[in-house]
Amino acid sequence: MLRGRFAPTPSGLMHIGNARTALLAWLQIRQASGQFVLRMEDIDKPRSKPHFAHQALEDLRWLGIDWDEGPDVGGPHAPYVQSLREPLYAEALERLEQRGQLYPCFCSRAELLAVASAPHGLSAEGPAYAGTCRYLNETERAARRLGKLPSIRFAIGEQAISFQDGIAGQQDFPPGAGGDFVVRRADELFSYQLAVVVDDIAMGITDVLRGYDLLDSTPRQLALYDALGASPPRFAHVPLLLGTDGNRLAKRDGSLSLAAIRERGIQPERVIGLLAAMSGLIARAEPIQAAELIANFNIDRIPHEPAIVDQSALQWLYNS
Repeated sequence: MLRGRFAPTPSGLMHIGNARTALLAWLQIRQASGQFVLRMEDIDKPRSKPHFAHQALEDLRWLGIDWDEGPDVGGPHAPYVQSLREPLYAEALERLEQRGQLYPCFCSRAELLAVASAPHGLSAEGPAYAGTCRYLNETERAARRLGKLPSIRFAIGEQAISFQDGIAGQQDFPPGAGGDFVVRRADELFSYQLAVVVDDIAMGITDVLRGYDLLDSTPRQLALYDALGASPPRFAHVPLLLGTDGNRLAKRDGSLSLAAIRERGIQPERVIGLLAAMSGLIARAEPIQAAELIANFNIDRIPHEPAIVDQSALQWLYNS
């Protein structure tokens, strides 16, 4: 049975770009009669706020998106909130340590920024780490550890990584792509890369449909799946919705948040219709319920290029 998930970060109000990803992930699983999981990715505690998490649940249900397991309904893989799952991440970290795939990193933020313009690495993930601390001996590590808590990095292997993406097609990354990456920060917060892999393994996720901005994270996550002895899910990365300025939609743009749209009295069927049209699921924007899209959903119909939320789209949405 297919098991998919939507995993929002409660660091702001959900906008229509987030809603589109949630809708497509939900349709993929519902069309296959699978199970859909909602997981709250609040591992970055300083940025995550409980009221945003609560708002996300309300916004998704307003759209007609439901879930079989999640923070408010429970399930066999509870809890569904990352900040409550830290023992699992610590256990995974210990397993990686025993395999000799981790090392402490003492580089300061300034030192890392110094290589930020280097012409290498994964674009969305920033510059590849140069490996400065990877080959320190124990004496050197002991000297650097004085008065400084290190971050912990995963030592990436030297093999190339390839996978078939359900939307973006064949993806090939050279050996060492992205460099060694942090799995636990110096402030002792676990990284997104580690947490998402551990959770998807534990929750039996078979299919991950998410935004194109996370495509460059996939090689790192595949390396973690391999190191943890688990089979990875199938991935599909959907092109983003962009604003009229050509930039991706951001949570700080409150005018396109679902909360703001609801406050204007716009019906959820109108939002779903716009998102479905922008995703190639219907010929033109028209009010439609999310459930009406299930039967004819086909991932192959999703465009491979970003969609622009232009003035005509907004006029159609708001002139209900």
